[in-house]
Amino acid sequence: MEQLPPEHPSTYLVEDRSNQEELARLRVLDHLLTTDMGGVLSEQPASATFERVLDVGCGTGGWLIELAQASPSTSLLIGVDPSRTFVEYAREQARAAQVNDRVEFHVADALRMLEFPIHFFDLVNHRAGWSWLRTWDWPKLLQEYQRVCRPGGVIRITEGDIWEGTSSAMTRLNDLFQKALYQAGHLFHPAPDGVTSELKRMLEQQGVRNVQTRSYAISHRADTPEGQHFCEVIRLGGRTIVPFLHKWTRVPEDYDAIYHQMVADMQQPDFVATMRLLTAWGTNPPRRGQYDSTIWSDRS
Repeated sequence: MEQLPPEHPSTYLVEDRSNQEELARLRVLDHLLTTDMGGVLSEQPASATFERVLDVGCGTGGWLIELAQASPSTSLLIGVDPSRTFVEYAREQARAAQVNDRVEFHVADALRMLEFPIHFFDLVNHRAGWSWLRTWDWPKLLQEYQRVCRPGGVIRITEGDIWEGTSSAMTRLNDLFQKALYQAGHLFHPAPDGVTSELKRMLEQQGVRNVQTRSYAISHRADTPEGQHFCEVIRLGGRTIVPFLHKWTRVPEDYDAIYHQMVADMQQPDFVATMRLLTAWGTNPPRRGQYDSTIWSDRS
């Protein structure tokens, strides 16, 4: 078996990247979001083809594997994530789905460097980057995306607002989570849309062309299968996020009681959870002195 490189310290919200509850949460969330968004690339024209795709912060690999299954013409799909645990799991899932001849997963921290040739990918994607990006990290990361994306290729980013629900206990915990996120530098504003409100502007500011957006309003009732999945994501998140909360804000002494009340509220048939997602995408401009016909480097 290939020896994976050592992990570097990460800015991910859950410091323990071998946490099995976090792996389970990401696995459920990954598929749920793709379904709620109408597919892996629902906003792209049907005629769009991407031969080489990079997914940054790929987590458990679900989005990339589903893209490989939906797009047989895509010859190379690479996912990178700082967590060895997530990458090992993603590789197992790619083998089980029989797409590992085209899908690769690697341990890598995009905030250090994306170790790929210049202009190598047709599509650079990331989803839920607010979980590991601080506000000051965005410019350098977007520059890296532009470096590895071919001129005319697509840079695509999906971020979400903090979820809401018909539970006063959930509202209290969400307010706590939002405060911690802002204190830690993950939000531009202390508001549920603290990242999505800035997404289009950031892409345009970095020179990404023809930036477009699509918003998704997601709503799930607890008495549906999808609602139960969404509640499971929230239930697990309320546990795995506790060390982060203690690090960045004052956690109330009755946190456990509030958390258990939220879990009980989510089991009521009339409970509804909602979240807004925003996908922003645009084309990578040619670098100064280069043309859109720049030849990609070969894999080496």
